[in-house]
Amino acid sequence: MNYTERVLPLLPLRGILVFPYMVIHLDVGREKSVQAIEEAMANDRHIFLVTQKDAQTDDPVEDDIYTIGAVAEIKQLLKLPGGTIRVLVEGVARAEIIEYQAYEPYFKVLIKQYTEEFEKDTEIEALMRNLVYRFEQYVKLSKRIPPETVVSVVNLEEPGRLADVVASHLSLRIEDKQRVLEAVEIVPRLEKLCAILAKELEIVELERKINVRVRKQMEKNQKEYYLREQMKAIQKELGDRDDRAAEGEELRRRIDKTKLPKDVEEKLLKEVERLEKMPPMAAEAAVVRNYIEWVLSLPWSKSTRDRLDIKAAEKILDEDHYGLRKPKERIIEYLAIRKLAKKMKGPILCLVGPPGVGKTSLGRSVARAMERRFVRISLGGVRDEAEIRGHRRTYVGAMPGRIIQGMKQAGSKNPVFLLDEIDKMSMDFRGDPSSALLEVLDPEQNNSFSDHYIEIPFDLSNVMFITTANNKYNIPRPLLDRMEVIDISGYTEEEKMQIAMRYLLPKQIKEHGLPQGSTQISENTIRKVIQEYTRESGVRNLERNIAALCRKAARQIVQDKNKKVKITAQNLAKYLGVPKYRYNVAEKDDIVGVATGLAWTEVGGDTLSIEVTTYKGRGKLTLTGKLGEVMKESAQAALSYVRSRAAELDINDEIFEKYDIHIHVPEGAIPKDGPSAGITMATAIASALTERKIRRDVAMTGEITLRGRVLPVGGIKEKVLAARRAGCRTVILPMDNKKDMEDVPNNVKGKMEFKFVEHMDSVLSIALRPAEREVHDRSSDESPEMPYQPRQQVEEVQQGGAVIPS
Repeated sequence: MNYTERVLPLLPLRGILVFPYMVIHLDVGREKSVQAIEEAMANDRHIFLVTQKDAQTDDPVEDDIYTIGAVAEIKQLLKLPGGTIRVLVEGVARAEIIEYQAYEPYFKVLIKQYTEEFEKDTEIEALMRNLVYRFEQYVKLSKRIPPETVVSVVNLEEPGRLADVVASHLSLRIEDKQRVLEAVEIVPRLEKLCAILAKELEIVELERKINVRVRKQMEKNQKEYYLREQMKAIQKELGDRDDRAAEGEELRRRIDKTKLPKDVEEKLLKEVERLEKMPPMAAEAAVVRNYIEWVLSLPWSKSTRDRLDIKAAEKILDEDHYGLRKPKERIIEYLAIRKLAKKMKGPILCLVGPPGVGKTSLGRSVARAMERRFVRISLGGVRDEAEIRGHRRTYVGAMPGRIIQGMKQAGSKNPVFLLDEIDKMSMDFRGDPSSALLEVLDPEQNNSFSDHYIEIPFDLSNVMFITTANNKYNIPRPLLDRMEVIDISGYTEEEKMQIAMRYLLPKQIKEHGLPQGSTQISENTIRKVIQEYTRESGVRNLERNIAALCRKAARQIVQDKNKKVKITAQNLAKYLGVPKYRYNVAEKDDIVGVATGLAWTEVGGDTLSIEVTTYKGRGKLTLTGKLGEVMKESAQAALSYVRSRAAELDINDEIFEKYDIHIHVPEGAIPKDGPSAGITMATAIASALTERKIRRDVAMTGEITLRGRVLPVGGIKEKVLAARRAGCRTVILPMDNKKDMEDVPNNVKGKMEFKFVEHMDSVLSIALRPAEREVHDRSSDESPEMPYQPRQQVEEVQQGGAVIPS
């Protein structure tokens, strides 16, 4: 590449760049630039044009100006008002600054002016064709360059001039144009321009696609607007009201106003379009309209703020409920975790306990303590899967399931949701509702619960589910596995007393409108009501009896104009009638063959007298008292143990072959079953065969093995309270049940003695009195008559339900 050196005035350009062979108008206003123009006009009209690196610089210095620019010839000059000069220049050649010779009053520089020389070869020819082709595509797509320009470019034979002309027509950044200008050699210049043009083609193509998409959308919107306006005008002329269009617009406004997830909003908008296209009298229009209303009414984004004050929550729970220590602790733990981890999933709690212990009301108290909405649905008798998941919209009268209905009722996405009586569900040909509940009560799945009617996943992960059941064994195993079970045992007599005095009595006095201080009901009166007029684990019947007392007191106040009514334990029968129940009490004397056992029932603990007598026979064992299979097996095991220990107990082996043994559990109409009467039966059998009396103040519970080991049982708290109520001072318990003494109230522990045993020998040593005389050999003919007259032999044993399950 040849060049010549020359000195020219320099004109810095702002935001523009001039290529060789390019003709352009320039407006010059800066003092230095004006003087440079005047200097050029005074000589050969040539001036050196170089672009500034930063267009914002008003007074550039040497470092603010690129080194390579274009030598241009001033073709025309026009002075404008205000001292500005407009000049028409034409680029002549590339040039590069060697040095600055003057800075004032204008820039004067020594430059190298390049002369382009080339020989066309195949590489240059290929690059030129590629450049022309890309330029033609660019002109065709961009629509910014006149098509005539392409003709003038195609006819250019000089590769350097071709590159400069093409670059001058492109809408490029100054930096990209400067890179082309600085490419002095022809081949690199063509390559750079081809690369830049390829990138510009991609951008132009993308712009075209965007423009087409926008234009189509605008045309569609304009078309729809035009057609709607026409339809309105036609309906106005015909006198028809545009109810459907107004309804569609109203639904769209509601959808836009409601904060819905994106997928829900898109589905509703499609349904609105379907609704608008349907005939007014179409039956499906009502279905679609009802569906839209249902989806809009659900709390997709509404939630209440939890009250995470643990002390306040604990105070509220104690105000509403007495006792129930474990459920309350679990709720407080959840609140503490919520305070630390904001995004914790709602727990799935299952409260299991007998009726009337406060499971449902506890759920309401939890909602009040957390300041959440409360929803309760009863699952008792539900046997249709659609009750949980809803019906598909294709069915007539289709509706969402109870879960979605409950969420609509709650109005927030984080309520306390109580599923009552979950163990009372059943199944038939319409499906298994308990299986449908798996998705609801599985913390890993319920963030996208699918209702057949809604057909859109709904997030239930923030809901606190509480389920209640009377018996966990009736809950399907897969469903039970997804819940945290909290057992709520029946209330003790003392707990019932506290509940009655703190909650039930004030509530009933207020509901019956009794004046304050007009009715006096003592604690002894309530205790007698609990003992003799109710037999339950909860307090429902107790509340009914207290309500009955309040009713009769109200009648007496109104009739006799009494200012005060006093109900005592002595005159209680006057108000409630004859007592309905009685608790078993310990025997008055030590008796041979009568042992006091302890039983757990659904209404609390109770004592159980087990009687054993012997009489001549063939060694048969007879059981009476409506015993279940488990108790029959316990009796067999107890007899086998006593026979195995006959020598140690000083019992003649022939007795078991010549005498029959009869075991009877009184109150035979009541079904009894469960593995907790083994040691009681063994003690009674041993007493009857050894004629050693059993201590009347000893009660016992536990299962027995053939080798005499004492196995643990359940319901220790209720059984100990029953022993205390019956007047027993000593209770024999299995050693493995020692840990269950935590649940026994301290006031009961201090008044009773507890013996923990591992073997039946220890039971006998505690329960049996020492022998008063030698044991008779009942195999001899001279044996005196038996201490007890034999009962009528009963060979068949009636079977019944459970009274002593453990």
